Amino acid sequence: MINCSGSFVAMPTPFKEDGSVDYDGFGILIDRQIKYGTSQIFVLGSAGEVTLLTLEEKKKIVHEVIKMVDHRIPVFFSAASLTTQMSIDFAKYCEKEGADGVIFTVPPYVLIAGPAQFAHFDACMGSIGIPCGIYNNPSRLGVQVSPENIAKLSEKHPNFVVDKEAMGSVEQLVQVQRLTKGKVKIMCCDFPKYSIVIPTLAVGGTGTANIGGNIIPEEVAKYSRPWTSVQIMQECREEYFKWFPLLQQLYMLSNPICIKAALNILGLPGGHMRAPYQDYVGPHRDELERVMGEMGVIDKYSVRK
Repeated sequence: MINCSGSFVAMPTPFKEDGSVDYDGFGILIDRQIKYGTSQIFVLGSAGEVTLLTLEEKKKIVHEVIKMVDHRIPVFFSAASLTTQMSIDFAKYCEKEGADGVIFTVPPYVLIAGPAQFAHFDACMGSIGIPCGIYNNPSRLGVQVSPENIAKLSEKHPNFVVDKEAMGSVEQLVQVQRLTKGKVKIMCCDFPKYSIVIPTLAVGGTGTANIGGNIIPEEVAKYSRPWTSVQIMQECREEYFKWFPLLQQLYMLSNPICIKAALNILGLPGGHMRAPYQDYVGPHRDELERVMGEMGVIDKYSVRK
């Protein structure tokens, strides 16, 4: 089973001007992540505009991305769907194609309670043999996955390896770590209003499931390392505090609006948004570019001639 740690970057789906998926652009972004030390990548998550993709598009992305990555780093795909069976079917497709792992969520909108949550994840995890995880994001999905359910799932499913946490509760982090005894690796989002990067690593989490690594991959990889020494802890704190203003800019609007704008500023294939999202324009986008310039991001990472 994969030992998830370090920087787990949630990647956007680059679209061409005509709305089609830019697979050449995908390849450029993936190669860049590998070059700068990202440990794992996550495709078809909320940053990938997954709810705006057709099933056929999602399947083709899985097929093509696995070929692009070519076993250089682990790649996980979201198997989140509207029903349990749809989640199972897509997870099985990912496994057959050669994915390193899949991530499940509770289905959106239905707001299922604790026992139904457990039954959903239990069925999903039991349907595949590859590593899997859950994405706990109440702000997007409407309900919280309890630490008790996470612990019960970890006891039953040896392929349950990672818990991607996206909620502003240190209690959640402590309880997951305590109840699973570290068997399930906790990796947290880098949303500044939650600010759970430091608490996650402090309680024994192993990294971040982030969007910041799309823009500053080397720096995010540095502050996403597990705390195995006082030196790493100090470096993490310094790096995270330094780049906090950029994270604030990247989360100004819902993912991946600002991520794509920042990639485009660097001359990278962030591409366009798919409706009903709109491309990032106006004074806030100008402020993003100003912050990127002042912090040295453009000088280091721009590929514009």
